[in-house]
Amino acid sequence: MRIFKGNLPGDAAPFELNGGGRFLVSRKDFVPAYVQAFEEGILQRRAAEAVASLGSCRVCPRDCEINRLNNKIGVCKSGRLARVASAFPHFGEEDCLRGWNGSGTIFFGWCNLRCVFCQNFETSQFGEGTEVTASELAGIMLDLQRIGCHNINFVTPEHVVPQILEALVISIERGLRLPLVYNTSAYDSIESIQWMEGIVDIYMSDFKLWDSEHCRKYLVASDYAEAACAVIAAMHAQVGELKVDENGFALRGVLVRHLIMPGLLDDTREIMHWIAENLSRDTYVNVMDQYYPAHKAETEPRFAEINRAVTDHEFCGALELARAAGLWRFDTRWRNVIPHGRPVWLPRMQRLADAS
Repeated sequence: MRIFKGNLPGDAAPFELNGGGRFLVSRKDFVPAYVQAFEEGILQRRAAEAVASLGSCRVCPRDCEINRLNNKIGVCKSGRLARVASAFPHFGEEDCLRGWNGSGTIFFGWCNLRCVFCQNFETSQFGEGTEVTASELAGIMLDLQRIGCHNINFVTPEHVVPQILEALVISIERGLRLPLVYNTSAYDSIESIQWMEGIVDIYMSDFKLWDSEHCRKYLVASDYAEAACAVIAAMHAQVGELKVDENGFALRGVLVRHLIMPGLLDDTREIMHWIAENLSRDTYVNVMDQYYPAHKAETEPRFAEINRAVTDHEFCGALELARAAGLWRFDTRWRNVIPHGRPVWLPRMQRLADAS
């Protein structure tokens, strides 16, 4: 893999990203948050506490209280070990994360939500992947660092926070120094986000839906919006607005994603208003138009109302709602990157897959 070190032609970061220097952090002065936590023994204590909590699991808002240490299974279908579906340099993430060499994504198997429209349902609902030990998960992080990824991006981490923490202890001992991205649905427990304080550099959180009936029908979690409000506010209190380095790489802060849903712009309106009023009007937001019918939204007649793509009118309407709320830092594509035509599987992950 070719590793790029500097700016490419036409690679100037947009004003919405760096604010003309207002949201700029010097790369040479940046140290990942977890370094101090590790040196002071905070990370080690939290990892031990989090793993012990699996004995009566309340890692997410489901509060199953089952003993995952004995591999009992709750809503997330995960036992003592985390399951990893894939790990590779991802070029489909936001430009401030993917950079030139890709975001080092680790996709965890299973999920604590049941989104009927999930576009990764083979991973989230069917649990594809391989269970990994803490040492193996640490090795995956280090592999991603070694091949030049700009960050470590934990995708769907809500149900495996303890496993991530114990693996981080090992990976940091072995030299991990990349920024950490916590890439979540926002259906987390407050306790999990508190465990991550001073550990995570970048919180990248979805805010999917607002109306409790919509949350019940499409996410199978009527309390989703309530949980999301609580944890996203906690994330923002920890790290603040998104800040980037001289090349436009995200280093610290909150990035909120909102996937526009067909016919549900009322939810969009409420979410954008909440972000502006309860976080900051300077919150970096990705208003996403990538929705397409998948999983049950495509196959079950009871979800016929969302069995279509989002229209141009809906997308423009969503952006107007965000602007009307006072938001202005919207994600756009701006980097010159030549993606690899397909995900690059790490040798370690291939070995694990072959062994399963």
